Amino acid sequence: MNAVTLGPAGTYSHRAARAVAAEVSFRESVTAIVDAVAAGEYERGVVPIENSIEGSVTESLDALANHDVAVTREVVTPIRHALLAQGPEFEVVASHSQALAQCRNWLEATYPDAGLEAVASTARGVERARDDARVAGIGHPDNAGDDLSILAEDIQDRTSNATRFLVVAPESARSDAGGKTTLIVYPNANYPGLLLELLEAFADRNLNLSRIESRPSGERLGDYLFHFDVDAGLYEAHMAKAVDDIEAIADKGWVRVLGSYDTEHVLE
Repeated sequence: MNAVTLGPAGTYSHRAARAVAAEVSFRESVTAIVDAVAAGEYERGVVPIENSIEGSVTESLDALANHDVAVTREVVTPIRHALLAQGPEFEVVASHSQALAQCRNWLEATYPDAGLEAVASTARGVERARDDARVAGIGHPDNAGDDLSILAEDIQDRTSNATRFLVVAPESARSDAGGKTTLIVYPNANYPGLLLELLEAFADRNLNLSRIESRPSGERLGDYLFHFDVDAGLYEAHMAKAVDDIEAIADKGWVRVLGSYDTEHVLE
């Protein structure tokens, strides 16, 4: 099986993708990853969806809403950030925007004068540090190699830092089996009690929502679509009936059921 994820090699996405496929290729954006899977170029894609400190990755939410794909698994991995540089003196810290945010307090306390540079991935930030002595990168300590020094380890603001990745597949791979289901709902409507109606479809059947997100539809100001993660599989009758109710409520819009799947925890 082949998979595509955020590159270059050495990103946290790459570490998660190695649990999915032996052959891993890279793209520079989540949108490009989901687009490649939807087009049939790869069997699987691995994209970050949620971090325990910074919350949801909005580019991933939007990419899933804009493509006909399935989710077949989720991978949860701990995030251990280290500061990597050629030496102790540098001017800029480069990394993915999420990594910079996850280390915000530590950076402000330890290197208050350093500039911050958001790049496409943590591995890209480490590459910047490798190419330029004025730059430090934030990434996994294993990415230091022989030419960078580990100036500090575990610099994330919370030791419980973890990221959840979704394994994306062509729509034909969608399954009803699994302990969790993801669906995206665009009601194409706006009236008092709309969100309550959507939530009642789950609450009335004692279905737990582990995540709910709203994102602008892009159609007009104040118009939203909703992302739901439900702790149940589509093979369960009460979950299937809840989806039926959601589809009836959103009859002027659309409902995209990405499928049911299980969770895998990857430590390295």
